[in-house]
Amino acid sequence: MSTLASKAQLRASFIRWALFAVPAVLLAAFLVQQFTPGGPGNYWYDSLEKPAINPPSYLFGIVWPILYVLMGIALALVLSAWGAKGRTAAIVLFVVQFVVNLAWSPVYFSLQQIDWALGLIVVLDVLVIATIVLFWRVRMLAGILLLPYLAWILFATVLNFQFLQLNPDASGMGDDDGGVVQTIEL
Repeated sequence: MSTLASKAQLRASFIRWALFAVPAVLLAAFLVQQFTPGGPGNYWYDSLEKPAINPPSYLFGIVWPILYVLMGIALALVLSAWGAKGRTAAIVLFVVQFVVNLAWSPVYFSLQQIDWALGLIVVLDVLVIATIVLFWRVRMLAGILLLPYLAWILFATVLNFQFLQLNPDASGMGDDDGGVVQTIEL
């Protein structure tokens, strides 16, 4: 006997992991977004000067779910690679970069810290590159599936930088003078 599992068993393992990983990634992202008042309709964000490369807001709602599905599939490929060298390190790094990814929106939109968000997304860029390398070593397809994610966050890094350039005094505005105050006299 030369193999530990048949191709059918490996395929079934991947499907089981995909049925866990894809919804888990989507759910985590959804929950963070539910508690982060971001994008259009956010008074602070609406008041910012927008860079010329800023895409229409609806595009984010299309791109991110696709990227999260690809991330979940890539994770499932690595999770199902039992016994692969570097599997555990790849999974741990994926979780770390995913937490950093999820932290960006609250830092940018809730804390209204464009500069901190820029630092965070640069860290995310490095973590995603490292994750791609580790995923690639475990399963090449898993690394390939993360390339669109890397492209998007590199674009988001440039966008974050341009927002900071155009709005150098906007970080933390919501704490003191950037929020909406309504006075009601009786």
